[in-house]
Amino acid sequence: MEAVFALDKLSSTAVISLATVITLLAVIWACRFSLIQRKKLPPGKLGLPFIGESISFFRAHKHNNIGKWIEERAIKYGPVFKTSLMGENVVVMTGEASHRFIFSGRDNGIAAKLATSALAILGKNNIFDLHGSPHKLVRSAIMSFLNSECIQRYVSKMDSLVKEQVLQELNDKETVQVVLLMKKISFIATASLLFGLPEAKERDGLFKDFTIAVKGMWSVPLNLPGSSFRKAVQARGRIFKLFTNLIAERKRGLEDGSMGSHDDVILCLLSLRDENGKTLPDEEIINNLIALMMASHDTTSVLLSLIVRELAKNASVYDKVLEEQNEIAEVRAIASDGQLGWREIQKMRYTWNVAQELMRLTPPIIGNFRHAWRDTTFNGYDIPKGWQVFWLATSTHLDDKIFEDPVKFNPSRFDTNSKSSVPPYTYIPFGAGPRVCPGAEFARTEVLLIIHHLITNYKWTAMVEDELVVRDPMPFPNKGLPVKIYSRHNI
Repeated sequence: MEAVFALDKLSSTAVISLATVITLLAVIWACRFSLIQRKKLPPGKLGLPFIGESISFFRAHKHNNIGKWIEERAIKYGPVFKTSLMGENVVVMTGEASHRFIFSGRDNGIAAKLATSALAILGKNNIFDLHGSPHKLVRSAIMSFLNSECIQRYVSKMDSLVKEQVLQELNDKETVQVVLLMKKISFIATASLLFGLPEAKERDGLFKDFTIAVKGMWSVPLNLPGSSFRKAVQARGRIFKLFTNLIAERKRGLEDGSMGSHDDVILCLLSLRDENGKTLPDEEIINNLIALMMASHDTTSVLLSLIVRELAKNASVYDKVLEEQNEIAEVRAIASDGQLGWREIQKMRYTWNVAQELMRLTPPIIGNFRHAWRDTTFNGYDIPKGWQVFWLATSTHLDDKIFEDPVKFNPSRFDTNSKSSVPPYTYIPFGAGPRVCPGAEFARTEVLLIIHHLITNYKWTAMVEDELVVRDPMPFPNKGLPVKIYSRHNI
């Protein structure tokens, strides 16, 4: 009887506690709703609770129709509108003025915000997670190795490495999956040049773990046995251990004078000092190395895959790129060392015009989320603290007021002699303003070198006609772009 009474008493207490929690949550929600109601929010609809418009948004994203999804709502509500995605209230911002507001670097109350799964893999205080003076500090160290002056010093080394990898990977091959090929070659170049990983065994192991980690960044963050997220976290652990060993080696090199402070990105970050003269903790250095590895890899391999795909289906563009690269190869053959240098890279104007036009039509990063860390306003609308902000590259890339006949593939629009100039904050495949991608120049050099050695040594034909490009989450040909490859020496 006493046990029954105690159980009843416990049940009553639990009910009262639960009712209290529900009441408090209801009061908090009512207060927030009341505050939001007083604000002038952008037009739009939030949809169903928690779900919002997430299903249609991600369906459109996967089929590379996110631009159309947003355009339909922009026509209905205007260039700035509200929605709800993944349980978050979101303000979608389109157009040149929106990009200027987001990327200008001024104190607009908008900051970067990584998804939970991405933050778990990249780690805290990486360059994508920082803003303000900490971001400027880390960015300056990375830029000290990736700026054009520094790249000029090691472009010949980069050329030798790329040529070796292209010829090695395609030797005696009759068919190849271009997407996988480009991922591997660009990764090896990055691992060798940025992180000083000359050993093939280390690079191969890192590439395997990196591939697992990338997949986990876009997964549901449930650390369950066998899940993509847990595999990614475990892969991060192995990557972390490898970089820990590299940092220890670099520290010894700095101490004994066998290494310089700008020999690779690791050394640049180790030599960094904040305003108080303190170095970055090893963990933060590693987190930034992982972030840099992620950023420098997928965008480059996407662009390379899109170029190979375009050249396979567009004979006139292929012929122009081949002609330009053959002319450079002839000059290269005369040179005493036989290697491409910075001057030859600058002559690849048409090839880079093709790359720029492809990034305009299919930007590797079509858009991204940020968040309001305080109440802010834009275009006469309030953006409450805690709301997400989403920007879209194609809202300006495909604007006929900025680019004539915007859906047409036309590399000549990027000619330096073109009368029309592209306004700032309208062409943003690498971002814009103070947060423009620090590796943009490195990526350009790497892409041009790979295309040079590919097209001057091989010819290819697509095995899947008009292969679709899908986003998952990056825009890759959905079959991996299989091609038949022919060595020019055998043609």
